[in-house]
Amino acid sequence: MSNTKIKLSVLDQSPVRKGVTARRAIEETTILAQETERLGYHRFWVSEHHNTTSLAGSTPEILIAHLANHTKTLRIGSGGIMLPNHSALKVAESFRLLEVMHPNRIDLGMGRAPGTDRITASMLNPSNNWSEQDFVEQLRELQHYLHDTSDGGIQAKIKAIPIAETVPQQWLLSSSGQSALFSAHFGMGFSFAHFINPHGGPQAVQYYREHFKPSVDLAKPVENVALFVFCSDNEEKVKQQEALMSYRFLQLEKGGRLTSVGWNDIKDISYNAAEQERINANKPRMIYGTPVVIKERLSQLAADYDVDELMAVTITEHFEDRIKSYQLLSDLFL
Repeated sequence: MSNTKIKLSVLDQSPVRKGVTARRAIEETTILAQETERLGYHRFWVSEHHNTTSLAGSTPEILIAHLANHTKTLRIGSGGIMLPNHSALKVAESFRLLEVMHPNRIDLGMGRAPGTDRITASMLNPSNNWSEQDFVEQLRELQHYLHDTSDGGIQAKIKAIPIAETVPQQWLLSSSGQSALFSAHFGMGFSFAHFINPHGGPQAVQYYREHFKPSVDLAKPVENVALFVFCSDNEEKVKQQEALMSYRFLQLEKGGRLTSVGWNDIKDISYNAAEQERINANKPRMIYGTPVVIKERLSQLAADYDVDELMAVTITEHFEDRIKSYQLLSDLFL
């Protein structure tokens, strides 16, 4: 697909910047959705995170309804619903209602990870045992609910309400590659989280393509890749934002809560050898740079994965820099 035009999409985590409220974070997500729609972006996904004050997106299905009401053509979806936190019936009903309200605009992206720590996940769903078989069974149940079919079990007595004429486009998210097997088997779209794991993605996408089974919803495989991106004409801003993301990665790896920080909070930090090693190891998760650098590196990444859609995840200290980054990306590719 090296000569194919690259489609740009957004994965937004509704970051709560230092000094602002969660309300403002959601307002910024809404403004970003409207602006990226104007710029010609393809889809806009929002994430599910719990027990962290630095990300406001805990309930994608509610935020999706809000964003779809404030846009007109952009595909709006979850990136993703963390399926083990929920029952398949509840997810089916939430997304059927969204599809009834906004036909053919809704994406149901799903993941196996809890989107939080294990203790919080156990509170969200006390029966969750993180079983691969349970996940597959949930996916199977979901298909019955979304298509009003049954395998003869208890589901034959249950209808996911409301009855919908259309079905949301379904995707599986993966950072390990394991869900490539599941998305191929069920005939769903496949999204690789390069922003979580920058290794093994092209192989996972290839495996998905080779093993894809057409479904009633999807005749051919579709895939995209999500990664941290920041584009600026100002090289100093690039350096600062990269340093801030490196600090966030270390926060997570050390088991601490993500806190909202600015450049002045971290600029004088000295890292030891082990920390610097982790910073270097995490750098492939993000592509930060000036437009010339970004154009070359994103084009190469799309070629490496052999995909025609990239999802940009952008977190910045200042909202105007986040907006500007997406504007510069659109200048490069749209």
